[in-house]
Amino acid sequence: MKLSIILYLGLVLAIFACKQDKTTPDSELQKPVIEKPVKVHDHAETYSKEVAEVAAKTAKALKAELTAKGFKIFDYVDEATQDTILMQQYFIAFLKTGPIRGQNEEETAELQNQHLAHLTKMYEMGYADISGPFGDDGDIRGITIYNVPTLKMADSLAKSDPMVKAGRLKIEVHPWWAAKGFSLR
Repeated sequence: MKLSIILYLGLVLAIFACKQDKTTPDSELQKPVIEKPVKVHDHAETYSKEVAEVAAKTAKALKAELTAKGFKIFDYVDEATQDTILMQQYFIAFLKTGPIRGQNEEETAELQNQHLAHLTKMYEMGYADISGPFGDDGDIRGITIYNVPTLKMADSLAKSDPMVKAGRLKIEVHPWWAAKGFSLR
């Protein structure tokens, strides 16, 4: 709870610190002022609570919990800091261009809505940690990182995506190791 309050206050301070002084002449502005408020992702508070909970657990308790749930883990010792880092196996699903791409614009829009709803559900249920599209128009359209103990489970969850069921996307799932509790920078 305290971490959430600190994050919220930090966001408020950042917003106020970044406000443009209205007395500054336009000729002195380096960048245009963005008038729309920036929306923080709805899950940010939930995520910060989960990070705080992970940090609060002892390494031994966390290892026991993950092992009991069937996750593969190992310790990694950072040579520079001598810190022991808990590594966990996740599964990364590559969403690739599927064989059935002939949907009309309306069908495609509806599939996209269902796809996003599916990914939101996976996140809310704790099965997926991060998802997103790639910024190019290549064969690999995006990724989802599944936080589940087995390849079979990740494959099943990825195949339940409406875009995959419709054939607009196909999946390729691989085991992927990452440090437990670390966030993107």
